[in-house]
Amino acid sequence: MPRIALVTCRPGPDVAEDRDLPGLVSALREAGAEASAEVWDDGDVDWGAFDLAVIRSTWDYSWRSAEFTAWAERCAAVTRLANPADVVRWNTDKRYLGDLAAAGVPVVDTRYLAPGDTVVLPETHEYVVKPTSGAGARFAARYTPAEHDTAVRHVRRMHDEGFTAMVQPYVRSIDTAGERAVQFFGGSLLHAGRKGAVLAPGTPYDQRKVAHPGLTAWTPTAAELDVAERALAAVPGAPELLYARVDLVDGEDGRPRVMELELVEPNLFLWLHPESVPRVVKHLLSAAAR
Repeated sequence: MPRIALVTCRPGPDVAEDRDLPGLVSALREAGAEASAEVWDDGDVDWGAFDLAVIRSTWDYSWRSAEFTAWAERCAAVTRLANPADVVRWNTDKRYLGDLAAAGVPVVDTRYLAPGDTVVLPETHEYVVKPTSGAGARFAARYTPAEHDTAVRHVRRMHDEGFTAMVQPYVRSIDTAGERAVQFFGGSLLHAGRKGAVLAPGTPYDQRKVAHPGLTAWTPTAAELDVAERALAAVPGAPELLYARVDLVDGEDGRPRVMELELVEPNLFLWLHPESVPRVVKHLLSAAAR
């Protein structure tokens, strides 16, 4: 009987509910696995007792990324961790977008402002400021050039807390075409979804946002699949990925670009795609048996 840990975090006011977790634990148990949900920073968990630890909803990691990546490395030393610890370390820092761009993958244009850098912001177009370590639109906000002073205070707040800020043009197509989340599991397409705009004009950066507004099922286009697969192929070291989510938006030219590549704890939205649960269970059992 394979032992599988689905890794999550402690509940809290700033942590979203993982709607997939109870059903996935039940489905694994019905399939013959000894499955349980375990909190990543619970010091009493014996990770070596599991055949597989799968990072699922560790949605508090972004403010504790160094602690989280250290945990991932410790866990990977005693059991099979999915995704691998080196992938976790690379993907928890959104400067990976620069690596993807260097590999020829179309991505949303991004500049980075580390603590100590001069804060220079766009003067001719709307833009987004967010941290390179973030999840669920935490510390993210949308600004016009007229809101320059507010945006500067936002960046300086992040710098004071040790975060590097990233600045991207606001992708206007999100307001009409939305953002598409293309999900992969076991190396092949699982399903996809489309959501609306997360950042409304004037919403403060420290206000909690709805991370996936208006989410609906989506059939990815050939162009979207091509960009998603190119992004996965560009991950350093060509690691084996148990799961992945590629978030895409349309650029000014109408072609898809990578907004984010989620390889650590992407929401799989199995509640929206219940037909995908048997495939996920099958891949988890296979990974645990290796």
